[in-house]
Amino acid sequence: MADLGRAPARGSKKVIVTGDDFGLAAAVNEAVVLAHAGGILTSASLMTGAGHCADAVEKARRHPTLRVGLHLTLVEGRPVSPPGEVPDLVDAGGEFSTRLVRSGFRFFFLPGVRRQLEREIRAQFEAFARTGLALDHADAHNHMHLHPTVLGLMLDVGREYGLPAVRLPKEPPVRSWRAAGGSLAPRLASAAFLAPWTFLMKRRLGQAGVKCNDHLFGMSTSGAMTEGTLQRILRNLPDGVTELCCHPATRRSPETDRTMPAYRHEEEFQALTGDALRRTLREVGADAVAFGDL
Repeated sequence: MADLGRAPARGSKKVIVTGDDFGLAAAVNEAVVLAHAGGILTSASLMTGAGHCADAVEKARRHPTLRVGLHLTLVEGRPVSPPGEVPDLVDAGGEFSTRLVRSGFRFFFLPGVRRQLEREIRAQFEAFARTGLALDHADAHNHMHLHPTVLGLMLDVGREYGLPAVRLPKEPPVRSWRAAGGSLAPRLASAAFLAPWTFLMKRRLGQAGVKCNDHLFGMSTSGAMTEGTLQRILRNLPDGVTELCCHPATRRSPETDRTMPAYRHEEEFQALTGDALRRTLREVGADAVAFGDL
């Protein structure tokens, strides 16, 4: 595992390697702890309403150097609150919507929905607190905390639970394209569209005294952070704090196949646990850290 000791000096390159969807499936939980114990993964983001959350918490307790944050889930999942207390957030089966844009409009324009949203965000922070794990950071499934309403509630509620850091979903489009290939135009268009939102987010985080990363990789390449892509990212790291958002799993499972059938979970796991990326981190002089080291 990469050294998580004293944080490096200001201006050096720091890398946070995060496993998302911790708690979603047994295969995800296994991959996270193995990639931490024997690889370069430094942190994980826990889905407190997922079916394998208790297993994830147990594994995290056995690996105290693994830093764990809250993966706030408001779409594509189940609430922590009883569905009857958040009826406008769930469907007839008690699950969150998979329609992200529609959910975003409802969060912003409907006061009743916002009240239920706050209730659910508080329930997820409280569920994390009950685990007894130290809260390293928070982010949101599908980066929904880019939404100003979600971010505001995350910060307001998170303040009560000592929220120290939040993921900034700001991906350098040209560097991402060079690492993963494909078409540059969609990455430039996405970065241009998100620029006002990430600027606003970074300013609000600063005003709240909440730390964040400078760059993120794994948005346009979500589910495809394979060894080749990660190698190219590490060899062309920007200055500052870069988070690598990964989705490792030791095998396929119904939980991952349901919403991420095309993700290359096993390849990501193999990359994170191999020796090659550890050597590259040393070669480029980058320090593997977690949000708590910033």
